Amino acid sequence: MNGLILAFLALAAPAAAQEVEVQRQGSPPARKGPAETFVGSVWLEGPFRGRGDARVGGATVSFEPGARTAWHSHPLGQTLIVTRGCGLVQGEGSPPMAIRPGDVVWIPAGKPHWHGAAPSSSMSHVAISESLDGRSVTWMKHVEQQAYSDAARGSPC
Repeated sequence: MNGLILAFLALAAPAAAQEVEVQRQGSPPARKGPAETFVGSVWLEGPFRGRGDARVGGATVSFEPGARTAWHSHPLGQTLIVTRGCGLVQGEGSPPMAIRPGDVVWIPAGKPHWHGAAPSSSMSHVAISESLDGRSVTWMKHVEQQAYSDAARGSPC
């Protein structure tokens, strides 16, 4: 009976079944975030993309104090999972919010926003988003220094 079940499972398995993959820490090595999309020193580590029809992708992003993204949006939204430090996130038309380790941030589809470290703290998060028609992010203008300073004023970080 067990042989019959195994034979059935072998026939039912897709011909191109994918194996579980493990991407080891440090592979590929961290790279500096480009000046076109970040202000300050930002490092992108462990970028990942789904395989096959999967649309998910992301990376661990580490910001030195005062570093931040430019304004941007994601066609299907974005999730941030804060892992270290203290930072700020702000959606267009909303007040800035402090974010800390353990916080999970959801940014709705198409919502312009920025995020980064507080002025006196580094911050890291795992950023996760999905691609739509091959695109996962639309970058916009940089957050100006005065706007960042105003957002950080009164922050508990």
